[in-house]
Amino acid sequence: MARPQTIQIFLPDGNPRGVRIAEITNRTVKAILFPRNQFDYILTRSELSNVGFYFLFGESEVGKPLVYIGEAEDCAIRLSQHHRNKDFWNYGIVIISKINAFTKTHVKYLEHIAIKMVQDVNRWQLENGVNTNMPFVTESMEADMLDCFETTKILLSALGFPLFDSISRDNNRVSQDIYKMKSKEAFAEGNLIDDGFVVYKGSKAVKDTLPSCHKYMIDLRNKLIDSGTLSLDGNVYTFTEDYIFSSPSTAGGVVSGRPTNGWKTWKNMNGKTLDEIKRENLI
Repeated sequence: MARPQTIQIFLPDGNPRGVRIAEITNRTVKAILFPRNQFDYILTRSELSNVGFYFLFGESEVGKPLVYIGEAEDCAIRLSQHHRNKDFWNYGIVIISKINAFTKTHVKYLEHIAIKMVQDVNRWQLENGVNTNMPFVTESMEADMLDCFETTKILLSALGFPLFDSISRDNNRVSQDIYKMKSKEAFAEGNLIDDGFVVYKGSKAVKDTLPSCHKYMIDLRNKLIDSGTLSLDGNVYTFTEDYIFSSPSTAGGVVSGRPTNGWKTWKNMNGKTLDEIKRENLI
């Protein structure tokens, strides 16, 4: 179960959309987020000339958003190299120790488990070319690093990058929490989450769209087909992985191939719509 947390976010230049330095005040790590257009400014910050591990985030025209994960003994030098040589990214987040406790071994270990979890969660497409080797750490060091990693997960999510927040269907999830939709040959299952509406792997979408289908839905379907998220399976498309849509209606439109009010068409095992369930929760 998640527990209450207090996160402090400092805006060094006063710009709420610029550089943000986040920390849980009683923890030993902090996260420095910066947009790429402020790269020259971020290099003037002393925090970056430190041992740490980092994330570079970008968008993809086809498929999931992109992330590159790395580590360095001097993050400023390493990020300067990426600024010259990597084009895809538009935001960076650097994780450092507030008490300068990280060593090369620490950050290589954190990089390794971060890469593995990104692959397991599968919300972002990993831009790293090869997997890293896990360095040897003592049992006590591993416990400390896992604690640092848990803090990192919270800070990344709070800054708008829920990289490690799983969206997969939990086999232990109560069936009432799963919403279903049927349309001709289509049959899909999903759930409302913080980021939108997730349609689960294995769901079926109709093969052809109706003339009334909005262009943005057609474009999105084509994008999912091009990326392999939707795979033709006879007379339907099958979701090859979990996919997050911006809303239940967009999810429903892609599944059914026509405009739809997802709040009315997605229903739980008792036949209640999303709209009915959410209104009941407000009573």
